[in-house]
Amino acid sequence: MQIADRFKGCIIGGAIGDAWGSAWEFDNLEKDQTTWYWGKKPEPDRSWKITDDTQLTLATCEILGMQRKIEPAVLAAHFLLYYKQGRLSGVGASTLKALRDLDAGIPWQYAGRGGEYAAGNGAAMRIAPLAFCDISRNKIFDVCRITHHHTEAYAGALAVVLAIRSIIEGKDPWSFIINQLPDTLVRDRIIAIKECKDIKAAALLGNNGYVVNSIPFAIFAAFTISGIEQMYSQIIATGGDTDTNASIAGQIKGAQIGINQIPVNLYNKIKTLPEYDWMERIINSV
Repeated sequence: MQIADRFKGCIIGGAIGDAWGSAWEFDNLEKDQTTWYWGKKPEPDRSWKITDDTQLTLATCEILGMQRKIEPAVLAAHFLLYYKQGRLSGVGASTLKALRDLDAGIPWQYAGRGGEYAAGNGAAMRIAPLAFCDISRNKIFDVCRITHHHTEAYAGALAVVLAIRSIIEGKDPWSFIINQLPDTLVRDRIIAIKECKDIKAAALLGNNGYVVNSIPFAIFAAFTISGIEQMYSQIIATGGDTDTNASIAGQIKGAQIGINQIPVNLYNKIKTLPEYDWMERIINSV
């Protein structure tokens, strides 16, 4: 399979997961039989919408297309441009703090969030394009640091890069990822989750926005569920951070199957979004 087909499958697969999952974020497909409502239960909006998961991934792709390399200062400035133009939606707390810091003139190295609450999945959700280029771990660390000053956030992003590279290089993903990750909670969870029998068991370990929960869960879904549409459905059915979980799993699975194996019904649906032409232009520029 051509690397361009894997790349496009990765980005479109992630966008589909983001758009579909955003309609179910922190909801659950299981029947709600324990909550009583005054009157009729309100109907949620189930329409597809892309969020910052896809928007910041595309921003990363755009810089790759323009410069053929990634420099954290340039990428941070591009994220800030998107923020100022109002092109971001659903931004997490760590990323939002980083954008506000950058807007206030704080250098990218010092923007973003530190401490316990910086161990989110925001860096991992936008890192996938870098799996397709020659980039050092130090540079990956710096790219993560724009928004997240935490070792676990870096480990989660590195795990996504390694997952996609295992596909490109034809390696066993579990050993490829585990053997190259630093000694972190993310690595420990990946070791544990690969022994789960199904996605319900994996979800019990955690599927929220904490990077130790979300990234191993997304990797598990991508490598253990055979069909991409079934994978999205099962991720969403477990609840939790459905847009990011489905987006990251979609990036990995999309890289595995390539753009030509994305189901037509899902591809056609993502094409109806107003951002699709912009998405297509950026992908083709890389």
